[in-house]
Amino acid sequence: MPSETVAASASSFLTGHARLLDRQRYRLLTSHGDPQATLSALAAYRNPDGGYGHGLEPDLRSPESQPAAALHAFEVLAEVAPVTSAQAERLCDWLLTVTLPDGGLPFALPVTEPEHCAPFWVQADSTTSSLQITAVVALHAHRVAEHDRAVATHPWLGRATEYCVTAIHRLRDEQRTPHAIELAFAVRFADTLSADHPETGRELLDVLRAFVPADGMVHVQGGADDEYMRPLDFAPQPGPAQALLSPDAVEADLRRLRSDQAADGGWTVDFASYSPAAALEWRGYTTVNALRTLRAYGD
Repeated sequence: MPSETVAASASSFLTGHARLLDRQRYRLLTSHGDPQATLSALAAYRNPDGGYGHGLEPDLRSPESQPAAALHAFEVLAEVAPVTSAQAERLCDWLLTVTLPDGGLPFALPVTEPEHCAPFWVQADSTTSSLQITAVVALHAHRVAEHDRAVATHPWLGRATEYCVTAIHRLRDEQRTPHAIELAFAVRFADTLSADHPETGRELLDVLRAFVPADGMVHVQGGADDEYMRPLDFAPQPGPAQALLSPDAVEADLRRLRSDQAADGGWTVDFASYSPAAALEWRGYTTVNALRTLRAYGD
């Protein structure tokens, strides 16, 4: 775990500024949490159809269930391991209902209340599969599948996995350079898949290697001038994806992550938010994830 000073400062920030869900996630990370309390906090974002909405993805505040909210839900469902929840299987059931014929998920479904939502969510094409969103939802679902057989054997996960594997191979075949965020999520999907399917994971990482510079710095097209995917966005924990990066780049990014803790104890993001609530919620979410990454690397 990061130093006591770092953790104490982060804890103070989260208590004063973060949503309850991220405060519960932090308590789990520090071995003081209650998985059931964390699941209860997550359930507040759940819809009767089994999906999630209501701003679980901070810049998508509309109430309807969305693929982007599913990634955050699976993230939490992975963090409560070894505890399982029926919410996970029901989420897979819902995802199967919105999966497109090729097995992928749309970037977003139609937004019913566009106010205070990022325009890229509101304007998304709901009829075309997105490798970016399918990969990140699937990678977190695979993390849940490590301890939840209902998710591991669910037909949605198999279809989504097959779609991602095919789409990543297609990047090479079509010589298409992926968007920086799409690339980072594809790398992390391949890294996660390597746990149970090492040969497939290795093949996918070999494809993606052509797009990832050794320094791990890829500018986010359409983002701010200083908005980048960085080494720890490709490898937020030690694993096969590290092989795409130079050791010096990973160590330098760990130093950056340590130094980015603000005076109030929290971390910030380098992208724009679309409501005051979202800006603060991203800080709480990012603070927990920063501490998780530091811990994963033995900091």
